[in-house]
Amino acid sequence: MPELPDVEGFCRRLDDCGRGRCVTDVEVLDNAILRGVSARRLTSELTGQRLGVPWRRGKWLLAPTDDGPTLGWHFGMTGSLLCDTEHEEPHRHDRLLLTLDDGVRLHYRDQRKLKGVSWLREGEVDRLLEGLGPDASDVTRAELADALSGRRSTVKSALMNQSVLAGLGNLLSDEVLWRARIDPRTPARDLDAAAARTLHGAMRRTLRTSVRAERVPPRKSWLTGRRDEPAPTCPRCGRRLQTTRMSGRRTVWCPHCQK
Repeated sequence: MPELPDVEGFCRRLDDCGRGRCVTDVEVLDNAILRGVSARRLTSELTGQRLGVPWRRGKWLLAPTDDGPTLGWHFGMTGSLLCDTEHEEPHRHDRLLLTLDDGVRLHYRDQRKLKGVSWLREGEVDRLLEGLGPDASDVTRAELADALSGRRSTVKSALMNQSVLAGLGNLLSDEVLWRARIDPRTPARDLDAAAARTLHGAMRRTLRTSVRAERVPPRKSWLTGRRDEPAPTCPRCGRRLQTTRMSGRRTVWCPHCQK
């Protein structure tokens, strides 16, 4: 379930394997992952392009090319980007293969195909990103408080809303709220200044560790490391965790710690 830390890891991988290298071959193995571009046009226009410095915004990974268009990657719930130097046989969930001039091959792999790959011309990147809120990795305390203020939705739903805050998904939102001791069902507009400050600090600490790990680490001292146990208990107080669905997603929290 790729979130900001995972996509940051994909960005580093693309930077290591792809930056400055020329695309010599494009293989679209499944047209369903293409967004706004045909396989023929992507193959024709991307072949021969040199990849520039990739960057991330929220859950989007963007790779500009030397001729102007930008390759946009979104990983949905099951996507990943792999760097292959051995030219292994494509995996059954590989959807796009890019061969580079030094023999490296990039695999866009995605089981569920909920998102995909875009080929963005001048101005289209700005339009793609204009609906996103501030990036969770560098949002200020004041920006976070302002983004949440006045929202009737639960704080959990607000954190996962990419137009409010870009980059957080289900695991990170639950982890951050657990660390901040905030009940995920709390209306976002009910958070006072002290709660918003605590939430911001918890988010920064959680992201700092997760970005280093390139995932939300399933440590036993983290909520993430306990949530999938048969009878999950809180890493902090040892009491039973509670589970419900919120905005269509499984939500886990500790009713004793998170008031």
